Amino acid sequence: MIWLTWRQFRTQATMFTGALAVLAALLAATGPHLAGLHTTAGRGIVSQLTGTDTALYFVGGVTVLLVPVLIGMFWGAPLVARELESGTHRLAWNQGVTRTRWLLTKLGLTGLTTVAASGLISLAVTWWSSPVDRAVAAGGSDNTDNFVPRIDPAVFSARGIVPLGYAVFAFVLGVTFGVLIRRTLPAMAATLATYTAVLLSMPLWIRAHLAPATTVTVPFTHDRMANYLLDSVSHVDIGRPDTWTVAEQTLDATGHPAHALPPAYADCDSIKACVDALAGAGYRQRVTYQAADSFWTLQWAETGIFLGLAVALGALCVGWTRHRLS
Repeated sequence: MIWLTWRQFRTQATMFTGALAVLAALLAATGPHLAGLHTTAGRGIVSQLTGTDTALYFVGGVTVLLVPVLIGMFWGAPLVARELESGTHRLAWNQGVTRTRWLLTKLGLTGLTTVAASGLISLAVTWWSSPVDRAVAAGGSDNTDNFVPRIDPAVFSARGIVPLGYAVFAFVLGVTFGVLIRRTLPAMAATLATYTAVLLSMPLWIRAHLAPATTVTVPFTHDRMANYLLDSVSHVDIGRPDTWTVAEQTLDATGHPAHALPPAYADCDSIKACVDALAGAGYRQRVTYQAADSFWTLQWAETGIFLGLAVALGALCVGWTRHRLS
C-alpha cells in the first residue's frame, strides 16, 4: 500500500520539492554574504541591500506563503478525490485493505512529505532573512521602504514554525474536501477559498488575542507622527520599531474616546499646524500593540491551532471514509 501510494504521488512530489530545493540552495549560497553585511553595517543593512537581495527577500516570503495552499490544492484535494472519481479505491478495498488503512497510509506518507517540504523552505527563508529582520527590529527601516518587523502580519506568516502548521492544515483540508465532495476540481476550489478565509481571519480577529498585548497612551508630537494625513491619523510612532500595532484610538483631553476633532484642526493648513492643533487641545493616542517578545508565543499558539484543526479534519476524514463512502 505504501509503495502504491508513493508511485501515485512521486512525480508531483519530486517536482514540487525539487523547485523548493533550488530556492533553498540559492538562499544557502547567498545567506552568508547577508550575515556578513549585517555584521559590518548593523541596522544600516537595509539601505545596502542589492536588487538581488531585495528580490530574494520578497520572493522567499511569498514562496513560504504559497507553499501551504499549493500543497492543499495539488496534494491534498486530489489525493482521495481522484480515486473516488475513477473508482480505483474499490480495487484496494477488494484486495483486503481496510478503508482506514487505505486512508491513513495516504495521509501519513503525503503528510510527512508536506512537513518536510514546508519545514525546509520555512527554515531556509527564516534563516536567510534573519539579518534583515534584526535590522528592522532595531529601527533600520522607515516608512519609505517595504520592510516591516517580523511580528507584523505581512511577515509573521512567512517566518518560524507557523508555516508548517499552515501546510499540514491546508493538506488535510484538501483531503477533507476531496472525501466530502468526491470531485477533484471542486475540492481544489473549496480548499483555496476556505484556506484563504481561515488564513486571513488570523491577523484580523484571532492572533492579537493569543498573547497579552501592551497598551500605552502617547501625546501627539511632531517626532511621533510617522505617517500623518490631513484628514486622519494613520500611525503614531510609539518609539518601538519592533512592534505590531493591533489597535489605536484617539482620546480627548478628558481621556475619553474622541468623537470629534478640535475646532482648530478644521482650519489647519499644514501637517505641523494639524499636530499642534491636536496637541494644544490635549488629544492623545491610545495604542495597543504586540511587542517583539511575543513573537514565539504567537508562533507556537497559532501553530497549535492549525495542527489541532488538522487533527480534527483528519478524524472527520477517517470517520467519513469508514461509514459514508462506498
